[in-house]
Amino acid sequence: MKARQVIFIILAVILADQALKFYIKLNFHAGEEHLILGSWFRLHFVENEGMAWGWKFGGDFGKVALTLFRLVAVIWGSFLLRDFIRKKYHKGFLLCAALVYAGALGNLIDSLFYGMIFEPSDIFSQHIARITPFGKGYASILHGKVVDMLYFPIITNAHYPKWIPFVGGDDFEFFRPVFNIADMSISSGVIAILIFQNKFFKPLPEQEHHTVETNTLVNDKTQIF
Repeated sequence: MKARQVIFIILAVILADQALKFYIKLNFHAGEEHLILGSWFRLHFVENEGMAWGWKFGGDFGKVALTLFRLVAVIWGSFLLRDFIRKKYHKGFLLCAALVYAGALGNLIDSLFYGMIFEPSDIFSQHIARITPFGKGYASILHGKVVDMLYFPIITNAHYPKWIPFVGGDDFEFFRPVFNIADMSISSGVIAILIFQNKFFKPLPEQEHHTVETNTLVNDKTQIF
């Protein structure tokens, strides 16, 4: 796979991810939900502190640390991905690496800049955000919230059996997390690498050693140059 193909995949994921996030941010108030395909596929707008699948990490300090970590990871990943391309890794592996990189970069954009360019999306007043002059948004750089919207509650209104410790009798829902295209891109790339790793990283064939037979008599007095 050539470098321009990898770049095309990365740009395609980022454009799709950011386009959907901008649409949701500018048309939904926080907590707003719309059914798309029955009740099992919904657009449900939530914002999180930056981790995939809506997980949070350590409050304000954790948010900054997570954003900086993602920034370093993306920079390091740029050099790593270039090295993979130069060494002609398996096409499937390069595709997966591009998906992981694109997903990380997609969520990094939210963390870096969304607080600088968007008004807050308030769940109580049902305020729908607008784009503001740069630096006049709801937070400073590094403090932006990641926009999530894809929600697939395939099983709802169920309960854990009462005999299960700690959660017995509690509500059960599958699939609960709300995520975005960037999260999906990262997860797809990582899962595919784990599943197809034997195909992506085939061991190099052992080189055969051939013995050349000659009629030359070899003894202790023979000189070898």
